[in-house]
Amino acid sequence: MLMNAVSYIPGVCNIGPAEIATRRQVGWGGLIATIFLVGFFIWFDVPPLWRLTLFFPTAVSASGFLQATMHFCAYFGFASLFNVGPDLGATGTVQQAEFRAYDRRKAWQIVGFSILIAGVVALLAAGFFPLRT
Repeated sequence: MLMNAVSYIPGVCNIGPAEIATRRQVGWGGLIATIFLVGFFIWFDVPPLWRLTLFFPTAVSASGFLQATMHFCAYFGFASLFNVGPDLGATGTVQQAEFRAYDRRKAWQIVGFSILIAGVVALLAAGFFPLRT
């Protein structure tokens, strides 16, 4: 019999299905906000520099989707927490210093990728890297 048991693996997995679903919802919320703002900016011909504000909802979206995909919460990684159980908010504490270091490294990776994705989207929207020549 196969079980869908999830366990904490330092630097790899620190959240279970309930937390993953929450991160996915955050990703969708950020994506919807980004799409809405793109439409708003186009409709009202907002100046390019204002379009850089797309960085923020895009970063939220990227972070949510990355965390859901990687089964890893960046905040938990920085705070030395994990929750692989079925309930939201029921966290455990990571005791081993080596495991906390792995988790922080993964959390910074998620932050870095989120910033990179959001930066590229914002710069494209502002016209710094035109899609057409």
